[in-house]
Amino acid sequence: MPTLEFNPLIGAGVFLSTGVTDAVYVLFNAAVIARRRVAAANWSSLWYMLSAFAVISYTHSWIYVAFAATGSWVGAFVTMTWIRSRPAPERTAAPAPGEPPTAELDR
Repeated sequence: MPTLEFNPLIGAGVFLSTGVTDAVYVLFNAAVIARRRVAAANWSSLWYMLSAFAVISYTHSWIYVAFAATGSWVGAFVTMTWIRSRPAPERTAAPAPGEPPTAELDR
């Protein structure tokens, strides 16, 4: 049964792990939108690996859900700020339906 005990180090760990998890999730989505299979697969794998700590921590005590939500918000916000500050990549037109993507998009 979940407890109400609080450990500040676990709270900080949940905050950091969800922040990094959401940063990785944003980068995963950017790779998907750019149609970069290998990058998307790598980010996806890292995303699931990072989320394990937070999920295990806050399922043992509901108090850590607040740390998870706050870390998630901060991670996504900071990563989107960082992405927006970078120059926009050159856009390549999407292939026509049924046409395979070019090798350039498949990095």
